[in-house]
Amino acid sequence: MGATDFAKLPHIGQSLKRKEDARFLTGVGNYTDDINQAHQKYAVFVRSPHAHARIKNIDTTEAAGMSGVAAVYSGRDIEGKMGGLPCGWLISNPDGTPMKEPMHPILAIGKVRYVGDHVAMVVADTVDQARDAAEAVQVDYEELAPVIDMKRAKDGPALHDEAPDNQCYKWTLGDKAAVEAAFANAAHVSKIDLVNNRLIPNAIEPRAANASYNRATDEYVLYVSNQNPHVERLLLTAFVLGLPEHKVRVIAPDVGGGFGSKIFLYAEDVAVTWAARQLNCAVKWTADRSESFLSDCHGRDHITHAEMAMDQDGKFLAMRVHTDANLGAYLSTFASSVPTILYGTLLAGQYATPQIYVEVDGWFTSTAPVDAYRGAGRPEATYVVERLVTRCAWDLGLAQDEIRRRNFITQFPYQTPVALQYDIGDYPACMDQAQQLGEVAGFAERRKASEAKGLKRGIGYSSYIEACGLAPSNIAGALGARAGLFEAGEVRVHPTGSVTVFTGSHSHGQGHETTFAQLVAARLGLDPSQVDIVHGDTGRVPFGMGTYGSRSLSVGGTAIMKALDKIEAKAKKIAAHLMEASDADIEFANGEFTVKGTDKKVPFAQVSLAAYVPHNYPLDKLEPGLNETAFYDPTNFTYPAGTHICEVEIDPETGVVRVDRYTAVDDFGVIINPMIVEGQVHGGLVQGIGQALQEYGVYDRDSGQLLTGSYMDYQMPRAEDFPQFRLGHVCTPCTHNPIGAKGCGEAGAIGSPPAVMNAVLDALKDLGVQDLDMPATPHRVWQAIQSAKA
Repeated sequence: MGATDFAKLPHIGQSLKRKEDARFLTGVGNYTDDINQAHQKYAVFVRSPHAHARIKNIDTTEAAGMSGVAAVYSGRDIEGKMGGLPCGWLISNPDGTPMKEPMHPILAIGKVRYVGDHVAMVVADTVDQARDAAEAVQVDYEELAPVIDMKRAKDGPALHDEAPDNQCYKWTLGDKAAVEAAFANAAHVSKIDLVNNRLIPNAIEPRAANASYNRATDEYVLYVSNQNPHVERLLLTAFVLGLPEHKVRVIAPDVGGGFGSKIFLYAEDVAVTWAARQLNCAVKWTADRSESFLSDCHGRDHITHAEMAMDQDGKFLAMRVHTDANLGAYLSTFASSVPTILYGTLLAGQYATPQIYVEVDGWFTSTAPVDAYRGAGRPEATYVVERLVTRCAWDLGLAQDEIRRRNFITQFPYQTPVALQYDIGDYPACMDQAQQLGEVAGFAERRKASEAKGLKRGIGYSSYIEACGLAPSNIAGALGARAGLFEAGEVRVHPTGSVTVFTGSHSHGQGHETTFAQLVAARLGLDPSQVDIVHGDTGRVPFGMGTYGSRSLSVGGTAIMKALDKIEAKAKKIAAHLMEASDADIEFANGEFTVKGTDKKVPFAQVSLAAYVPHNYPLDKLEPGLNETAFYDPTNFTYPAGTHICEVEIDPETGVVRVDRYTAVDDFGVIINPMIVEGQVHGGLVQGIGQALQEYGVYDRDSGQLLTGSYMDYQMPRAEDFPQFRLGHVCTPCTHNPIGAKGCGEAGAIGSPPAVMNAVLDALKDLGVQDLDMPATPHRVWQAIQSAKA
């Protein structure tokens, strides 16, 4: 079945209400913190108050003797008993040498390297007892100078002996000589310097873990707020604790948001699992919001210089980019791949730029580890490309849309100079629809109206592309991935015709229980209420890689489709026996099996019953049951794309920026549930606009203290900050999966930051403001205006 046929099936393209919302809206969702086990104790972590310090001594005597305390563990207690947290992607330097990969201990040994680093763990009968005892742990520190500024990291004190200059790697991609030659012969060159500000994830549900151990069976169960339970188990067992994988069951129940920050294996997960065996009881830990700010992996944090070479007509000839990427104090699970593989390969954008060369320097600093955050490399690349393209337009006196149209890729498949091959797209169509929905023709009149009120109005464009699906495994492996990137699906048809689907994908807000049910119901001619989706439990689902990179439908959904292919093939054989026909003559549609050219037919439920009551077909030719499993490893990424147009109004007296209009037209391929897609886009836009105007994780450069460690200091966007979004869709179905889906979960956060910032700078151009970094807070905007006046 091709994508075009699939898109015509019942239930596809329908905005069915989310099945999972009934439990969420009535307060009966089951999150990790809701889970309590018999004889359970509670863990609290002692965290470093210093950004960089030697640990001279840890005295746990007083804490260990306090009421209710079961144990106090420090790094020395676990040293040699487990490994450090692993990094899942190896990046190599241009000379082929591997990146620096210092150990990331579960509890600090000898040194702490950022404020919030894990120093000790207290386990007690109650949370309050554990907190009191944690305060009684005495740590003698020798403070050292922190390394906060990437520009000075090379000359700062070494955080790790393995990286004396604090550099983790230098990574390059592209033909440097060809790029240099193109620049030498260019008619125009545009340049830009950018900061992609650090973001702190703020899922509604903080991270949590609850581990237990059964001595009789020598088995562990870990409940954890995580996006990929099988990967969590693999890293936990094989790389850290050295346990047999089959002896550990990881369950990620309902998860209240992840945005990438719950992909990774964290120290707390390991520590409570290890302690559960030591104490022979369940050990539970739930982060408070302050801990989340300090210890959740942060996102973004790049400093970039980019240049574009053009001919006399504004056609792009070559692009060169240098980025300094902050990796934080340690390498998190996928930290090394985000500013490299997931970033540099997207610098072509939607444009036919013949040559591109990028260098990335990755730095260790005295800050929380930095890893994937909604978009993971793609927003960073899009911000560089789309800010630079708009700068090119202004340098040449062209409109933002015109320079994009002159350089759009129009022939597919298209091989970019940075490794990727785009299979399909229609970028001018997205631009056309966005301009119509956004009523761009009326912008000049709206600008006049704003001027009459003493306000400045600007318009900003962003034509983004992203690579989703994170595959195929063999290419990813060649690029340094230390895991496969396939997905698994099992379809279990019950005797009465209802279906349970077991998927390796994980839902933490995306609506998989609805979307996957629509997919299966459409194929089998069922009502979606007859289909249950099971995920998040390594004890029940086949090995899968979880959810990130907008991969669930295109990769996880395709694995389910392949299992359904097997179900249909076997069911046709059963139906053939029931109707005394050849299985080659059996057709299946709308839940019925028919014999070609006859009026013979049997419903799906009759066939499913016959599969488990096999009186009507020879068992020597066909075994009972209707249960199939399939794995899917994509042959390419999928490439969602679109054009976003933002209009802002700015009060030059106060610097306040108001988003007045926002239009997003996206090509996600075939859409199963438009309502769910709209919700995903809305959420992404809010996060992206939040980055552009409000959010910024800031450390004090001298002390290394996190200055934005609470909602009092870290501004989160609210509903009142946004207009009604105008959304549109173009559909060019993905050519290499049967659903035709491309992915939608990250697009809003990818396309919106440059659209907003281009609009802000467009509004401020006639005031003399040439550049501005995110976030465009009122203070920053006002300062830029005053500086331009001076």
